[in-house]
Amino acid sequence: MAMITHPEKVMFPDDGITKGDLAAYYEALAPVLLPHLSGRPITMERYPSGIGRKGFWQKDVSRGFPTWLERVEVPKKDGVVHHPIVTDVRSLLWITNQNTITQHVWGSRVPHLERPDLCVFDLDPSTDDPAAVRRAALALRDLLEELTLPSWIKTSGSKGFHIVVPIDGKTPIGEVAHFANVVGRVFAERDPEHLTLEFSKADRSGRIYVDTGRNGYSATFAAAYTVRARAGAPVSAPCTWDEIERGVVDPKTFSLRTMPDRVSKVGDLWAGLLEKGKSLKRPQAKLKALVGA
Repeated sequence: MAMITHPEKVMFPDDGITKGDLAAYYEALAPVLLPHLSGRPITMERYPSGIGRKGFWQKDVSRGFPTWLERVEVPKKDGVVHHPIVTDVRSLLWITNQNTITQHVWGSRVPHLERPDLCVFDLDPSTDDPAAVRRAALALRDLLEELTLPSWIKTSGSKGFHIVVPIDGKTPIGEVAHFANVVGRVFAERDPEHLTLEFSKADRSGRIYVDTGRNGYSATFAAAYTVRARAGAPVSAPCTWDEIERGVVDPKTFSLRTMPDRVSKVGDLWAGLLEKGKSLKRPQAKLKALVGA
């Protein structure tokens, strides 16, 4: 880790976790993490003074980057953004050296940024209620199965879960976003007492927010195996539906300190996810029939 400067810097003050510890984690997890970052524009969630001070999100890498760092030029309303792309351990550690705790990624990959290969649902509880959000996750899985879509799950590292559907990368991003929004609406309408589409926390009335906004152009979500900037250094960790059904995993179960042992025992539970991508044509037709029913 010669490229890590100030490895002694404390990033998680309540836990004594340093920048060197963070870099060592990412280097150790690189074999399972890199496939989930590959080709995806990254937004860096940076904490130059650790999580005890306010951090910031950085999309553009236009200056101060090494010539070997791969980037992708993404158009925006008033110009372009040069997102970094992680291709190997060196680029992963370079991003970590910028005091990046969490890598947030697109649901699409270069060169086909307009055609996602992932559709993402983020269940965000208003309160810390692992049992309730597990029930919601299982109900969403069942709805997706009605639409003939298998889904994969990971902890958010906060209060909720991310449910991901691999798709074949042939559907335009606007259609994917619309599909996710309608699925979210149908899902919330099935259990309005516990689920909501209200973005404002003040309007959620204690319900779980079904966030489908991770599917729009330039929208991101925390990558699998990434550390979250919260006390305890929780990790957004892939898990199995069986673990959710048995109630043995909750959103904060895994951390920087426990994840390496977890991976050594179970491997990458999301291995092969991108090989499972399905066309949205049949699910779109089933969803249309469901909405019209």
